[in-house]
Amino acid sequence: MHKADLHKADLHKAYLLGADLRGADLSMANLPGAILQEANLYRAYISKADLSKADLSKADLSKADLRGADLSEGNMVGTNLIKANLTGCRIYGVNARDLKLLETSQLDLIITPKGEPAITADNFEFSQLVYLRLKNEKIRDVIETTGKKGVLILGRFTSADRKDVLDAIREKLRQNNYVPIVFDFERPTERDFTETIKALSGISRFIIADLTNPKSSPLELQANVPDYRIPLVPIIQKKEEPFSIFKDLLKYDWVVKEPLNYDSVSTLIEDFEDAVIKPALEMHTLPTAEKAEELRTDTLMMA
Repeated sequence: MHKADLHKADLHKAYLLGADLRGADLSMANLPGAILQEANLYRAYISKADLSKADLSKADLSKADLRGADLSEGNMVGTNLIKANLTGCRIYGVNARDLKLLETSQLDLIITPKGEPAITADNFEFSQLVYLRLKNEKIRDVIETTGKKGVLILGRFTSADRKDVLDAIREKLRQNNYVPIVFDFERPTERDFTETIKALSGISRFIIADLTNPKSSPLELQANVPDYRIPLVPIIQKKEEPFSIFKDLLKYDWVVKEPLNYDSVSTLIEDFEDAVIKPALEMHTLPTAEKAEELRTDTLMMA
């Protein structure tokens, strides 16, 4: 069906697995529930087509024109949308993971179902998050409270003694009504460490960094601490020394100057509230105050 003219065609629930529809005209076509998995729709013209509940997983829609198309409740896992035009598409309820969206036009995406007032946003992933924020009370509560309750724990916890430390920190945080988020540097990951930690830092109230026997942590902290004004509380087992460049991080006001030294799990937990939680909460107000002062300074300069 390369370059086929299917304008206004009725292809309801059509089985088009792996079909070659490059350059085809599917404008205003009726394709609800169609199986287009792994189909080649490169440069296809699909404007105002009904693709609701269609399976477009792993389909190639690069450079396709989808303006005004209805993609609601469809499956778009792994879909290639590089340089496609999605302007005005309805994306309510789309299952969208691992999308390829390089240079994709994503303006005025409609995130609400038909029959509801249209709410639009200009980014595919963000649009879905906005809808969840509006409609799902549980998700809304998670988004609103994560930054207040999440605590990121960084370190190396694979050995038995290090795992005991981690378990004790997690339990103490839970007792204080916090949600521990653990990033273990020893665990393999396909994502860049720095990128991952930045994402986790952004949803955390404060960070606990165990500097005991560090390997990856020095580089990751050096890359993230200057960019995120999130309180950082270092801890370290006695007789261990912080990595050499740790002193370079002490110039930042949101880093606790003296790491909490502990000789056992029990002493760590005994001092935890006063030496970890309390200074972290005191520092948490600092970035807000500094930003407010910067805003006042900018305003005075403009005046």
